[in-house]
Amino acid sequence: MAEPDLNLLVALDVLLAEGSVMGAARRLGLSASAMSRTLTRLREATGDPLLVRAGRHMVLTPHAQALRERTRNTVHEARAVLGPSRSEPDFATLHRTFTLRANEGFVEAFGAPLITAVAAIAPHVQLCFAPKAEKTALHLREGLADLEIGVLSEMGPEVRVQALFRDRFLAVVRKGHPLERERNVSAERYVAFGHVVASRRGQSHGPVDEALAAAGLKRKIVAVVPGFPAALAVARASDLIALVPASFVRNRLEHGEPHMSEGIHAFELPVETGEITVSQMWHPRLEADPVHRWLRQLVLGVCRQREALWQR
Repeated sequence: MAEPDLNLLVALDVLLAEGSVMGAARRLGLSASAMSRTLTRLREATGDPLLVRAGRHMVLTPHAQALRERTRNTVHEARAVLGPSRSEPDFATLHRTFTLRANEGFVEAFGAPLITAVAAIAPHVQLCFAPKAEKTALHLREGLADLEIGVLSEMGPEVRVQALFRDRFLAVVRKGHPLERERNVSAERYVAFGHVVASRRGQSHGPVDEALAAAGLKRKIVAVVPGFPAALAVARASDLIALVPASFVRNRLEHGEPHMSEGIHAFELPVETGEITVSQMWHPRLEADPVHRWLRQLVLGVCRQREALWQR
């Protein structure tokens, strides 16, 4: 019985990840014709078309979809087997880039201390913070990200999760705003002003609106911006109220430009929305990787340290 060509596993992994012959060819550094020949061999080996045309695009067959996760894990394990032993990483000489998907608020509050902590142990390690345009496990599954940091959502049962810290939202207005002089802002006064909301997907409704609706109130959303820095900037230059995580506000007040602490005023929301838990998530194939485990412990330590400082 002929042994299968294990080199095809890498091509299959890339092909299933890209869902395109041209995309796979680019990633593998092959010509389109060479990739097409490889696809033919893969079809013969698996007994399945793998990619079929649907209009102008190619789509994965059900069998290909079922193979995608298994193939990704198999290729990763094969590379680990054939690579050097990682039982005792030499962090002083380690060259590696980690991609962390996180929103701007996390990067601004925790990015600098995390980068400093990594550089002190592994000076040749690079951290690449990537924006989170959407919440999806795709980047973890395809190996495009090492960590996903944020509020837990539907990431799939296989994704590993570890809580980093608890946070809550605060209302922020400019210095000199009419609400700055009020000790306890009521819900009625809160909805009397316009609001600016941060949302990557352009959504304006959230837990605050649900809590207000229970009290028979509704706030007026004047603007939706893509991130918390933009929401804060708009609030500082207008009479609008921004909704911003407490960790983000504290970091701005502690380490922002001198004018930042003079330009904003934060106060507690007049309705109960509950705390949120920010977690780090990763794919199980990286669970036992000692270098990745070191990174996870470092992220946890930095977050817990910052949280402890804020609670003093």
